[in-house]
Amino acid sequence: MLSFFTFFFIKTNAQNVVENYKPLRIDSIKVGTGKQDFMPYIQEGYTLMTPENNTIRSVAIFLEDSGYDQRNNNSKEMYKEASDRGIAILSVSTQIPFDFYFSNSSIESAHIIIKDVFHTYKLPNENIFFLGASLVGHRALRYIKYMNENKDDFQLDVVGMVMCNFTLDWTRKWYQHERDMSINRINLWEPKFMNYMLETNLNGTPETALEKYHEFSAYSYFDKENRNIPMFKNYAVRAYIKPEIAYRLSKYYRTLYENNATDIVGFLAELRLLGNEKTELIDLTCNKNPAKDKNSQTTWDSIDKVELLNWMEKQMKQ
Repeated sequence: MLSFFTFFFIKTNAQNVVENYKPLRIDSIKVGTGKQDFMPYIQEGYTLMTPENNTIRSVAIFLEDSGYDQRNNNSKEMYKEASDRGIAILSVSTQIPFDFYFSNSSIESAHIIIKDVFHTYKLPNENIFFLGASLVGHRALRYIKYMNENKDDFQLDVVGMVMCNFTLDWTRKWYQHERDMSINRINLWEPKFMNYMLETNLNGTPETALEKYHEFSAYSYFDKENRNIPMFKNYAVRAYIKPEIAYRLSKYYRTLYENNATDIVGFLAELRLLGNEKTELIDLTCNKNPAKDKNSQTTWDSIDKVELLNWMEKQMKQ
């Protein structure tokens, strides 16, 4: 219930911001095979930004973590411009750090928060967009799949998705990390962590539990059925990639296959084969990026947020 949350209300220029999070659970979860491989839980809850002076025309949802990264780091970049256009922004976090949405309980936790926020603040259930980079985007696809299969009485009227440089094909990703560990040329914390989480929660590797990986992946080149693609065929999809091929070759010894852009392009190709004419691919490779490291977050930072919001407005139902 929302009454158990820590509540903060902040009023800024032309924006109302509500932060509502449960007390931190003092415990941790296992994320590897080592004795020290545990992560503490993070705060479950939400941040809602609504325009003060405009009628709400749309809600943009980010399924972000409340810990590790600065809270709502991605969604904050859009607050002012979204407010001026009558777009509310909702950031939702479960208590699981780096939550892959392996379990239905995580997705249900996010859904309960979303449902309560829409009812409590009387948000219009129309022109809903999911946005995000890295796991934020992956969670959106998992959430949509879960709701499509479970038919809850509260269903969001999703019109579009904004995808930014994240993994869709977890079979490909597992093999990428196996290669990272084999050649041992980079810091191996992430490959070890992610493959441990995949193997533990999907009951094996792609070599022993391939169907589990297909079910978990929104798109997989290896899934001949492309079983999950039809769930997204009616959405407007704006996808951003920044392959950085030369950079990844020199720093990580990565091949073309070991790149999230591979997944996103494949996903769009399958949507187009199903007749979805509302897909768009934006390659940010030519954009200057002074960041020393180049990853999903720096790709998100490179996006022209004003132009993105222009695109979102064009997708809205009148």
